[in-house]
Amino acid sequence: MDFPTPLIRGRLIKRYKRFLADVMLDDGTELTAHCPNPGAMLGLNMPGLTVWLSKSPDPKRKLAYTLELVEVDGGLVGINTLHPNRLVAEALAQDVIPELTGYTSHRREVKYGTNSRVDFLLEAEGRPPCWLEIKNVHLMRTPGLAEFPDCVAARSSKHLKELEAMVAAGDRAVALFVAQRTDCTEFSACAELDPTFAASLNRAANSGVEVLCYDCEISPQAITVARPLPWRDRP
Repeated sequence: MDFPTPLIRGRLIKRYKRFLADVMLDDGTELTAHCPNPGAMLGLNMPGLTVWLSKSPDPKRKLAYTLELVEVDGGLVGINTLHPNRLVAEALAQDVIPELTGYTSHRREVKYGTNSRVDFLLEAEGRPPCWLEIKNVHLMRTPGLAEFPDCVAARSSKHLKELEAMVAAGDRAVALFVAQRTDCTEFSACAELDPTFAASLNRAANSGVEVLCYDCEISPQAITVARPLPWRDRP
């Protein structure tokens, strides 16, 4: 996924009200940017961190700039939670994820469960439908360990139950965690921050829901899905 325009570098002044971030650009300009991340952003919201912003060409946007990347310990972390679905759509089209190849149709936002829409429904003649939920991962507290979530994620636990129901109905279901980081070697559910989600993920896996995690290659020019990460606490 290429960024449509070159990203602009700055320093984070503060992140607040979840979706706002004050930034000073390298040229000294201070501005407020949209922060497209509802999570806690632990370790990624400290004042002074180098950040990268995109600028919208739409003159009607209230906030022209969007916070895209945060630089931590020399590495880039993607914080835009809208990107993983776009990244996976591109990866599916290019057969980058071996576990999800062979499907001729990749439908998005299909209704299922209780008032929910699955991120992707993968279909092919002669194969059971595959219900695919995508989760964005940006938390790393222990070197090399990508964790999800970084705060209580009740909606994500609900999605896991709905995936379980699809498996019980005879379909295939996959929870895919996309780590927008380049510095991780394994993945874990964060039981400390959301024990309910961690238990739900184990239960879903034991019920036949497949759990996958992939990291990304990240630069100020593009983000792409890259390598699989093993699930540390797989039941």
